[in-house]
Amino acid sequence: MKLLRHAIIIPLAVCILITGSHSAGAADPECLVIAHRGASGYLPEHTLAAYRLAILLGADYVEPDLVWTLDEIPVARHENRLDKTTDVATRAEFADRRREHTEAGQEKAGWFSEDFTLSELQSLRARERVPALRPANEAFDDMFQVPTLQQVIDLVREMEQRLGRRIGLYPELKSPAYFRARGFEPEERLAEILARNGYRRAEDPVYIQSFEAESLERLDQLTRLRLVLLLGRDPDDAERSDALVSDAGLADIARYADGIGVEKYGFLIPKDADGKLLTSDSTNLPARARRAGLKVHAWTFRAENEFLPSNLQRGTDPAGRGDSLAEHEAFIAAGVDGLFSDHPDVAREACRSAKAP
Repeated sequence: MKLLRHAIIIPLAVCILITGSHSAGAADPECLVIAHRGASGYLPEHTLAAYRLAILLGADYVEPDLVWTLDEIPVARHENRLDKTTDVATRAEFADRRREHTEAGQEKAGWFSEDFTLSELQSLRARERVPALRPANEAFDDMFQVPTLQQVIDLVREMEQRLGRRIGLYPELKSPAYFRARGFEPEERLAEILARNGYRRAEDPVYIQSFEAESLERLDQLTRLRLVLLLGRDPDDAERSDALVSDAGLADIARYADGIGVEKYGFLIPKDADGKLLTSDSTNLPARARRAGLKVHAWTFRAENEFLPSNLQRGTDPAGRGDSLAEHEAFIAAGVDGLFSDHPDVAREACRSAKAP
C-alpha cells in the first residue's frame, strides 16, 4: 500500500498542477508554498526527484540546503555530515574519510562533504533521513545522486519551460562561518553562481536564507537578491529570542534582510502543556514584521503525527498521517506570508482554501 501511494503521486501531481498553477512571470503569491528540501514527505530529501515532484505538486519555490565539496562546489544536503543521508558508511573505499571534529561548539563524528571532491561525492547515493517515520521513502534509497546547486537550477529552468510558470529558488547556506574558517567563500561563490544563471535583481525568484546574520550582511554587499534571516526560539534564553522579534530587533534585521523565517511554534502560535495548538494565542509578529518591511515565512510543516500538535494527530502511530491541512491553515490564518512544507500538495491545498470565498 505504501508503494502504491508513491506510484499514484505523479499522476495526482499533474492533476494538481492543472488546477492550481501560477502564470509565468507572476509576482510571488500572497500564500507562498516553499518545498522544504523538495517533496521530502514523499521522496528522499534534497534529490532532483524530490524537487521535481515538489514542483508538480504546486510548489512556488524549492529549497536546497547548501554545503560544500572539497573542490568548492555547492551541493544540496541538510548538513555537511553525509552518513545520515547517503550510503557513504557502506563504501569501503571511503572508510578512512571518517573523522571527528568540533563544529559550532559541538563534537561531530562521521563523513563530511568538505572531505570529498564532487566526483567522489556524486558516486554516493541518497538515502531517506528519517526512515522510522517515512518507511515508504526507503523504497527509493540508493536510487538518486546528490545534486549540485547548478543541477537544481537547471531542473528549475527545465520545469519552468515545460509548465509555463515561474519557479523560485530558496537556498540556505548551511554553517557558513564554519566553511569560511576552513578557507571557503560561501557567500561570494553563491552570489556568483546565481548571477551567472541570471539571478541578480530583487525581483528575481530567489530568497537566500541563513541562521547567521553575519552571512546575510556579507550577502547584502554582494547581491540585490532577497535575504531571509532564520530564527529558532532558544528554550534556554527566552529573553534573547523575544528581543530578536521586538520592534527594535525587526528594524535591525531589516537593515540587511527582506524577511524572517521563523520556527512556527516558537514565534507564531504556541502549544499548551499537553501539546495542543493554541490558535487563540497567536502572536502579532506577522503584522509587526510587515510594518518593518519584512516577509514572514514559517517552518516546518510535516504531515506525520510525530511532528503535529497533539490535537491534530490521528491515531497513535508516530509515522501515521494527521490533520496537517488544519495546521497549515491555522498559520495562514495567523498571517504568515509563506510556508516551508515537506508536503507541498497539502500546503497548496491550504493556500487555495484560504483564498476560497
